[in-house]
Amino acid sequence: MTDVVRLESLRKIYDGPVTALDGVTVGFPAGSFTAVMGPSGSGKSTLLQCAAGLDRPTAGRVFIDGAELTAAGDTAMAKFRRRRVGFVFQDYNLLPALTVEQNVRLPLRLAGRRPDPGAISGVLAQLGLADRRHDRPESLSGGQRQRVAVARALVAEPAVIFADEPTGALDLRSAREVLTLLRSVVDDHRRTVVMVTHDPVAAAYADTVVFLVDGRLAGSLRAPTAEAVAGRLAHLGDLVTGPAGAAATAGGAA
Repeated sequence: MTDVVRLESLRKIYDGPVTALDGVTVGFPAGSFTAVMGPSGSGKSTLLQCAAGLDRPTAGRVFIDGAELTAAGDTAMAKFRRRRVGFVFQDYNLLPALTVEQNVRLPLRLAGRRPDPGAISGVLAQLGLADRRHDRPESLSGGQRQRVAVARALVAEPAVIFADEPTGALDLRSAREVLTLLRSVVDDHRRTVVMVTHDPVAAAYADTVVFLVDGRLAGSLRAPTAEAVAGRLAHLGDLVTGPAGAAATAGGAA
């Protein structure tokens, strides 16, 4: 299976110095749902930011849909993100002055693409937002706001959607709705989703869980259950396989 996202020997060092990523090599296959997990400070959010082109790694390479993102300049990288990458964040990142429909259209406008009204309406209808299209975010529940964020990510037909703790601010019912939506993004829309989460229940919606410890890969788990993920998290300190972790693919076994 082809990797839509491929990270090769990725390193990220911050001032201090602090090594957030230490030689991570991992692939995320097309049409897959991968959860990235690890203790606080493990590097999972840094991995997502570097993989998505929101931050530049200190060393290593990032490929998305066959293109080397790390070889591009800042302007080219920003244009690439707008065309090929979707985002879902914990805090929704919706513009309060815009309606639901306007928020969903925004990435297309920023990318200089003319929104297709039929496509916009279709995505809103699929996510149960057709009757809220003219409302502003302040009138929506947390779960509805996150659905708008998913719609916004989907409408540009990206190669990959990165989700950073997408259920962190939601109640249990809304969290289940959003996770079910992300699952359908993979199953029904054939998109690739990479989600950072600390929640074993959320991770169980994924096809594979990739674990990080101290910026290094610490194994993976296919067809995860919440219980299996929780058990693996409890023993992550024993799973670091070497000074720079082990190469992995999100489609592979631990």
